[in-house]
Amino acid sequence: MLSRLRLRPAYRANPQAVAVSAPEAPAPDEPAVLPLFDFDGAAMFADREIWSRLDAELVRLRASGRHAIRILDAGCGNGMWLLRLAVRARDLGFTAIDGRGFDSSREKIAQALARQSAADDPHVGLCFDVAPMATALDEEEDESFDIVLCLNDLLNQLAFDERLAAVAALARVADGSAFICVRAAGSSPPPDIADADRARSFRQDNAVDRLTIDLSDGRQIEIPSHLFTASELQELFARDFETVELVGLDLFHGRFAPNPRWNPAIISNERIRDSLVRLEHLCAHDPLFLDRAAHVLLHARSKSSTAAA
Repeated sequence: MLSRLRLRPAYRANPQAVAVSAPEAPAPDEPAVLPLFDFDGAAMFADREIWSRLDAELVRLRASGRHAIRILDAGCGNGMWLLRLAVRARDLGFTAIDGRGFDSSREKIAQALARQSAADDPHVGLCFDVAPMATALDEEEDESFDIVLCLNDLLNQLAFDERLAAVAALARVADGSAFICVRAAGSSPPPDIADADRARSFRQDNAVDRLTIDLSDGRQIEIPSHLFTASELQELFARDFETVELVGLDLFHGRFAPNPRWNPAIISNERIRDSLVRLEHLCAHDPLFLDRAAHVLLHARSKSSTAAA
């Protein structure tokens, strides 16, 4: 039965992939079932922009006569992007939808498994597993995925050699569009770092790809971290992909967002929402602004698929 399919026997045999059971209860502050298409929160605008492009790609493939589709989500986090694509693909009339999401976080994969029922359909086969980027795709066949996602800042978390290896692995398995999202060089620090109660200070050193966080208890944490310029991201994929679009996401929404710990309640983005959207769309492709966005999104198409077309 297709709803119980897993990608391939070769994939199941991957010794680096770790199975995780869905949790009996949701993680704290994480409801087990989220409305798939209710985009809200701090990333609302960026998520809607990403989704409009993913949806357009599904529509394009379906209009071309395709009935089957395979989707990869590298660094899938809680699985929401893959679940959205699977549900939407079924709505569009795809009759064989195969998807794999992997992440190095057991907690995130457990959350994805808890939500998997949102795409429960006999024509849909999804699997989520814990695997490191370095080996996650070793058992996948060449040119085996129609859509490749890497949307959760996975590449920001890799050292230089690891980034090159990750791009090569993604390029090898891609046979269509890739959607890559990274945190931009001119972005503001993410709230989970900037507002962390335990962080006394932090320093991002792009020259050595390292984020150093000094905690209030005297400890120091160092984690791999790299911020991308738009041109750097494009060049990273240029050998194997042709650029469809390079766009900045959230140039203004995050910067205009009020801080409830500082701004009075009368300050809200609601009254200027439409104006912010117009500003975003006006500047999103401008080279002078791209690197100042919170994220840069690359939509690229594998050269192997364009040559076959």
